[in-house]
Amino acid sequence: MNSALSVLRTTPLSILDRSRTREGREPGEALRDTVALAGLAEGLGYRRFWVSEHHSVPGVAGSAPTVLAAAVAAATSRIRVGTGGVMLPNHRPLVVAEQFGVLESLFPGRIDMGLGRSVGFTDGIRRALGADKDATRDFAAQLAELTGYFTGDQRVHPEVRAQPAEGLRVPVFVLANAAGARLAAAAGLALVIGDLRGPDRMTEAIERYRAEFRPSPWLAAPYVIIAGTVAVAETTEAARRLLLPEAFSLARSRTRGAFPPLMPAEEIEALEPRMTDKEREYYTSALRGQIHGTEAEVATALSAAIERSGADEVLVTTSTYDREALYDSYRRLARLTTA
Repeated sequence: MNSALSVLRTTPLSILDRSRTREGREPGEALRDTVALAGLAEGLGYRRFWVSEHHSVPGVAGSAPTVLAAAVAAATSRIRVGTGGVMLPNHRPLVVAEQFGVLESLFPGRIDMGLGRSVGFTDGIRRALGADKDATRDFAAQLAELTGYFTGDQRVHPEVRAQPAEGLRVPVFVLANAAGARLAAAAGLALVIGDLRGPDRMTEAIERYRAEFRPSPWLAAPYVIIAGTVAVAETTEAARRLLLPEAFSLARSRTRGAFPPLMPAEEIEALEPRMTDKEREYYTSALRGQIHGTEAEVATALSAAIERSGADEVLVTTSTYDREALYDSYRRLARLTTA
């Protein structure tokens, strides 16, 4: 474990919280939980705290990431705050630039701009957002327009100035899969990629990103953040139980078309014998794709992921029904960086 700890001590850890709703609780509580978790993360020494963007998803309350990021930044004083991420195809680049310009002006030196290229999950959501499936094809152009508003190199709308964004330097991160990594490299931006289990194509994407990276006004050298779920508890089984609510919600979303609020682990365990074959397939697959265990077990697995990918940072996104168990997991994880 000593070699594992040496890797973890030199690799910053950050948190992405998706404001997951819980069965029997109103959605607003999930947003307040996110703000509270940010305060804990700051006290534990995590580098960043990011929030996400989802629309018309019953299990996620975080639909307005820049608004939520402002609340998080106001409730903290040191930790970096950002988005993981704003889905650029859903927005006009000018508006995104203005929003982050306001955030950076209010909280100087603490704001991160994480950007993704996903669109709504259903045709109805996409119509409501004014973005169709093909909107992702324009991501590179949208990215160039957005960053141009900050640098003043605005070629799409040269007569337009984004206030108060122009002249500011908000760090930009691209949330990407294997294909999207090339876009981050071409734009000279930091890359955020999952998952921590490290399939071969993720490793290949990171290698390609580093090989094709072009220095930019935003970043002089490649910067890689690997992202995924990590659950830590006193025992391996206790850590596994933390993963059950999210895995079950994922299985339900894949089989019933809706991503539901988190349920308590004991209720899910009671339902396990009655799962359909398809539900069980998705459920067990979701459980396999995470890092969980005791502090020693997680230290070994996480350090292996870092060494395999050469990551500069790890972004942890963990959701479970039991908030106290979640807090304990993050406390135990933070201890690995100082042990």
